[in-house]
Amino acid sequence: MATKKLLIVESPAKAGTIKKYLGKDYTVMASMGHIIDLPKSQMGIDFENDYTPKYITIRGKGQLLTQLKKEAKKADVVYLATDPDREGEAISWHLAEALKIDPESNCRVTFNEITKTAVKAAIKQPRKIDMDLVDAQQARRVLDRIVGYTISPILWEKVKRGLSAGRVQSVATKLICDREEEIENFTPQEYWSIETVLHDPKSKKDFNAKYYGEKGKEVKLNNAEETKKVSDAIANADFVIEKVKRGQQKRNPQPPFTTSTLQQDASRKYNFQAAKTMQIAQTLYEGINLGGKIGTIGLITYMRTCLWFHICLNKLFIIFPFLLFSFNGSCNITMCDHPYRNQYRQ
Repeated sequence: MATKKLLIVESPAKAGTIKKYLGKDYTVMASMGHIIDLPKSQMGIDFENDYTPKYITIRGKGQLLTQLKKEAKKADVVYLATDPDREGEAISWHLAEALKIDPESNCRVTFNEITKTAVKAAIKQPRKIDMDLVDAQQARRVLDRIVGYTISPILWEKVKRGLSAGRVQSVATKLICDREEEIENFTPQEYWSIETVLHDPKSKKDFNAKYYGEKGKEVKLNNAEETKKVSDAIANADFVIEKVKRGQQKRNPQPPFTTSTLQQDASRKYNFQAAKTMQIAQTLYEGINLGGKIGTIGLITYMRTCLWFHICLNKLFIIFPFLLFSFNGSCNITMCDHPYRNQYRQ
């Protein structure tokens, strides 16, 4: 008798794609993101007991949770395949608690791309829930709640009701205020420069030149009088090129996108808002129905961490027409195998 297996992911679109890869022995369901969170009507943190969060089932998720519990009882094995980041790990932990699954058991499955090969390989290597990631998410969530619920009422009173303040906005505001203070305290200093166009009679070419100084020493021009004096002195002078430095410069290709660099490039080149950029990226990750024998496949790796994400190489020639369509017919793809520094943990 075949073993009944339940796989829980976050989104219905992802569930539909993965179901086609795993076959009839698997039931694939979506948690629709978080099912358990802090209550909105109160702080939800026990300050007297080590800042312990007071979790509740999110309003409107009760019926979904009941369905998940029902399917979990029918299944011989339950896999938690939420996103491979802190939020995804926390969602899996909440699901494990709700479905009575031991977090120390091999119930957690992660994959960075939604392709048949990646999903099946991940199923073969389940692991226990990473409590370090869960604790990191809880710390961020608690900090969000403490800062937000403490500062937002002040913002409503002083600026406008309905605005929110939190750990990000507060620090960003502090940086802006500090920078503004530096600008206001800056003492302007006058400086001048002399630039000209010289002609080389040998090559018969013109080139730009900038006055540096005399006898190899830099001379700073602090006012109009000093500048005019130097300008008059060199106006009719003959100049000699004493040395020409020749060399080679090595340029490395740009590293793959991170979440932030993707949003910056999309904004700079296509004037996309961050929400639109991430919507397109999410669609590419969850899978595009390309029709025919290909069907629905994921085309990029997971894009919501500080790690680089890539186009799934075996889908490169399938994804290119979609990229052309999404980015108004302008898209460049560079294939390279180049080592980069500064890969950050999720």
